[in-house]
Amino acid sequence: MGSQETKEVMERYLNGHDPGAVAPDAEFTVMGTGQRARGRVEIEGLLEFFYHRAFQATAEAKNLVIEGDRAILEADFVGRHVGDFGDLKASGKSVRVPLCVAYELRQGKIRTAHVYFETDSLRKQIGVG
Repeated sequence: MGSQETKEVMERYLNGHDPGAVAPDAEFTVMGTGQRARGRVEIEGLLEFFYHRAFQATAEAKNLVIEGDRAILEADFVGRHVGDFGDLKASGKSVRVPLCVAYELRQGKIRTAHVYFETDSLRKQIGVG
């Protein structure tokens, strides 16, 4: 898979989370906790929880680096903390948290994503720890 095809898939995915860009057997892993979501349904559930239930947030892309069948997204996770997130009770506070995701694609679909989310930064912004 070439860089141009990877770019096209990533743009479709990042501009609306196109479920067709994700392989049916894909796996997303939150690296700080080890939490895994397998398959499109679980992955959509994870993203729904993260962006709409625990937070009302979006990812503001800063950099997207593509090489062959791999992509790295550097972004800021920006929004409000509106629901419980692990041991963190909803604070209602605005947050801007560094986020990085490393993607691997195969046959024109996202196969894996390793999500790096700066929870220490989040905790400081909401006044915990």
